[in-house]
Amino acid sequence: MTVLPRFRTLRARIIVLFAVLVVVGQAIGYLLMDGAHRSTAQQQLERSLAAGERVFGRQLQHSRAQLAQAAGVLAADFALREAIATRDAATLASVLANHGRRIAASTMMLLSLDGQVLADARDDQPGVGRRAASRVPYPELFERASRGEGASGVVIDEGRPYQVVIVPVLAPVPIAWIAVGFLIDDDLANDLKALTGLEVSFVARQRDTFVVLASTMAPGLDATLTRRLLATGTDAVAHVVEVGEDRYGTRVLALEGERKGQVSAVLQQSIDELLRGYDRLRQFLAVLAVASVCVLVVLGYLVARGITRPLAMLGAGAARMRRGDYSEPIVVRQRDEVGMLADSFNRMREDIASREREILRLAYVDRLTGLPNRAGFNERLERAIVSHRGIGQRFAVVLLNLDRFRLVNDTLGHEAGDDVLRQVGDRLVALIGDSQHVARFGGDEFAVLLDRADSGGATRVAERILDCLKAPFGAAGQPVHVGASLGLAVFPDHADDAGALARHADMAMFAAKRTHVGYAVFDPSHDVARQEHLSLLGELRRAVEERQLRVHYQPKIDLAQGRTYGVEALVRWEHPDRGLVPPSAFVPFAEQTGFIRTVTRWVLDEAIRQCGEWHRNASPLNVAINLSTRDLHDPGLVGLVSDMLARHRVPAPLVTLEITESSFIDDPELALRTLRSLRALGLGLSIDDFGTGFSSLGYLKRLPVGELKIDRTFVSGMLGDRDDLVIVRSTVELAHNLGLRVVAEGVEDEAVVEALRRIGCDAAQGWFASPAQAPDALGAWLAESPWGIRQPRDEVVRSAFVM
Repeated sequence: MTVLPRFRTLRARIIVLFAVLVVVGQAIGYLLMDGAHRSTAQQQLERSLAAGERVFGRQLQHSRAQLAQAAGVLAADFALREAIATRDAATLASVLANHGRRIAASTMMLLSLDGQVLADARDDQPGVGRRAASRVPYPELFERASRGEGASGVVIDEGRPYQVVIVPVLAPVPIAWIAVGFLIDDDLANDLKALTGLEVSFVARQRDTFVVLASTMAPGLDATLTRRLLATGTDAVAHVVEVGEDRYGTRVLALEGERKGQVSAVLQQSIDELLRGYDRLRQFLAVLAVASVCVLVVLGYLVARGITRPLAMLGAGAARMRRGDYSEPIVVRQRDEVGMLADSFNRMREDIASREREILRLAYVDRLTGLPNRAGFNERLERAIVSHRGIGQRFAVVLLNLDRFRLVNDTLGHEAGDDVLRQVGDRLVALIGDSQHVARFGGDEFAVLLDRADSGGATRVAERILDCLKAPFGAAGQPVHVGASLGLAVFPDHADDAGALARHADMAMFAAKRTHVGYAVFDPSHDVARQEHLSLLGELRRAVEERQLRVHYQPKIDLAQGRTYGVEALVRWEHPDRGLVPPSAFVPFAEQTGFIRTVTRWVLDEAIRQCGEWHRNASPLNVAINLSTRDLHDPGLVGLVSDMLARHRVPAPLVTLEITESSFIDDPELALRTLRSLRALGLGLSIDDFGTGFSSLGYLKRLPVGELKIDRTFVSGMLGDRDDLVIVRSTVELAHNLGLRVVAEGVEDEAVVEALRRIGCDAAQGWFASPAQAPDALGAWLAESPWGIRQPRDEVVRSAFVM
């Protein structure tokens, strides 16, 4: 288990690969060489057997020719023919014996014409007459000779093989036959082996077995040979026979004799002996293979080291880069592919380092203004906390949000908005004097870090920031005015960690934007109020679903007639735990989150439903309903109101929609189109809280409204403040000159009512007559109050049309 992991390295794999390639190559070469040797040995074996067969055949033919010549000489002998004629047995035996000794024949017989043995002489059995009057021992060969002029072949006589030739004795016609033969024994087999180089054996088939008659094989192997021949037979001309521990290429030659195949010659050559001639070559190849493996393993190690060392250096460089260290280059002095790889790796290292520096810069820098972004500011804030905590110094965080910036984007385009943001950043940097202490968080929100500043110092800087932003900004070739709301938080007075400090500054900014005071220093009540508002906002969603909202109606009094002609619908929230929640506690937050649309739709539907109910009960009242800025920018508002009027069967003149001046400042063209569409339905339109907004008289004259409502801040103080009285009187005169009806809000007592009547104000609403009431209570009030004397039905409808 400890060795295996080392083969996972590239160096080990290269060495092993070299070794495997060499071993495989040597093995293939060895197998090919061995196969070639075996093929060569087989070819040599076949050539040797073929040559031995030819030599063997010629030798047998030569022996037959010698025998035939010797027999012919004997047959021509006069003494033999005379002894045959006289039947002189002694002479016949003497002649056969003498002639047989001269030619070294193993057997000599004189046969009568009918195949009777007249005389017999053999070198191992001298004597005459032992076969007299007996039949020739090889009658088939004799029969073949008697049909012609002689015959020759290999025969078995008394269990011994002989090569025999039978020729006639002529005088001049045949008078007898002479048979001359040589014994086939081990000596003959050895002589043939000397001539052919092959092992020679003579075998005879006897019934179901073979008998070895003569052989050059070692003693004891003849029995094995006979078993192999019995298994393969003698019909196959050539085959391989295993005799003892060797394999022999074998050729079997059926010798011509008395019966075909009775005696066969077996020529053999040892295959293993031929292959042993290649043993030294195989040993040399084995030694060469081992030496080659050793040499190539060493070469593989050197090559692997040359490859893996620079790769290891590249790996070490990659590890440094993974740790973020791009400072040290990778030094590889090779000029091959590995060197090119190292050069590419170094260029990649430089590119990655450059991109990482750029990424880090972009991660902490706002691309539009070049100022630090939120992440960069937070990091700077963390450092400031550490440094100021160590010396016990205060510093302040100022968060700044632009007012009316959306109007710039929507009217002049985002390019103009981006230009304004860049100019704001430049003014802040010029004022603060350090670009690292000014940041842009995104959108129209900026942040400023003030070193060594307490609440007093931070407020003075906040005032200077507001002053520097008052001057118009140039955008799209025209001046643009944007205001700002600032929130301030001081370390460590308001928080001692970065997250809380930024959060508290954000709360103060939110409070400044809500109260329109320009800037605000964080107060703990901001946190409580914000949590309370967030809680209320979450519960407001359930309030709409569970019908906790209620609509109360405050009478609107016609001052000329002293009677109620209409009401204003005001939403109330009857919270199950908090009791009655005023609109000021939840409406502003609903407007900021966009949930005001849901609330407005519910109020519209409920107020129009109630208006229809009064109308059907012959008590028509004009119902005024407030719309927010988001409602006015809702493209589905006109269709929604039209559907509600039709569903509740309410004449459009009985409904008045009240809008504030600020609701059409952000997108005046869209607001104007929406108002014209609503006016086309027949609805009355009124401007609520007139005098507190920022719209111009140019917009006022274009709006399709029929009524102005003077804000309570002017009405409530008009008897004690000459300026307020002038404002109210001027507003009434202006509205009348524009053909508009004027309603005063927040009227508290009869004296104000009389003053309003004297200056010509058309209507008033407030506690002097009645607070906002539920529909049932309002019905009782209308029947009992002197202000509740209602006008005839047609007059109320006509007054609504006038609006």
